[in-house]
Amino acid sequence: MTSRTMNHTTTGLPDASAAGTWQLGDRTINRLGLGAMRLGGMPWDEKPKSRSDGIAVLRRAVELGVNHIDTAAFYFTPVRSANELISTALQPYPDDLVIATKVGPSRSRYGAFEPLAQPNQLRGQVEENIRQLGREELDLVNLRWGTGHEKQPGSIADHLGALVELRDAGLLRTIGISNVTAEQLDEALTITPIACVQNQYGLTNRREDDALLELCGRHGVAFTPFFAVAAASPGTAQPAVEPGQTEIAAVAAAHEATRAQIRLAWTLHRGPHVLAIPGTGNPAHLEENVAAGAIRLTDADVALLNGIASPGI
Repeated sequence: MTSRTMNHTTTGLPDASAAGTWQLGDRTINRLGLGAMRLGGMPWDEKPKSRSDGIAVLRRAVELGVNHIDTAAFYFTPVRSANELISTALQPYPDDLVIATKVGPSRSRYGAFEPLAQPNQLRGQVEENIRQLGREELDLVNLRWGTGHEKQPGSIADHLGALVELRDAGLLRTIGISNVTAEQLDEALTITPIACVQNQYGLTNRREDDALLELCGRHGVAFTPFFAVAAASPGTAQPAVEPGQTEIAAVAAAHEATRAQIRLAWTLHRGPHVLAIPGTGNPAHLEENVAAGAIRLTDADVALLNGIASPGI
């Protein structure tokens, strides 16, 4: 890493520091980060996203104070790779930038998910991310349990033990877990310190993890939701009417914000240990997402949003 630091915006727009900070492992980050999955487009897109837009989003994110980017080697389309875009756009990396990646799942060259990696295969996945990102070591590696969005039962001890060995060998600094249950978090904490839990979660999506979010807070573990802006899992049938649309729109109007910004603001209001990693390949959407970190919901706003009767969708 070089001594380069981030140049925050001078345009008057809110930057990512407005969301507050959290100690993620041994690094301090702004709670509003960036998910890299959408940078090159999603598998179901009719055509790939613009490469120049992906690079522009990453560079603009840095200008706006984003110092936490979430990625994975399996974030790719036939002609785009999130890791390659990150490497191209941001090297030499700023000293305060934390890049989090995931291991466990992998995809064939045709895009199909392979069976979950065995513990002895995790080193190859870690090394793949190191190579693609051009790092000496990885800042944070999440063990993603399972290949879909549904949680998988079973012990994660052997896989987590393999990551501990790789950390001790100097290939990574910090360990997190993803797509897990409270029981798996409890098991993980008996093996090694856990920096974060990364699960699907949002205002009207996967609210069964409310209790897990609170458990993370009690243990000082960051809770990092993905798909926090979506009304349902991307790639699945979206509801004809957005759950809670009336309530969300009312709060958005009061803050002169978009509904997506209110969903992000609500996520950040769930606790000081809750992070946000909204993904986008659109520079304008990036600025909207970062600005959501400056929204301060009132108690009445939170009560109205919490009352939306659509958990689990």
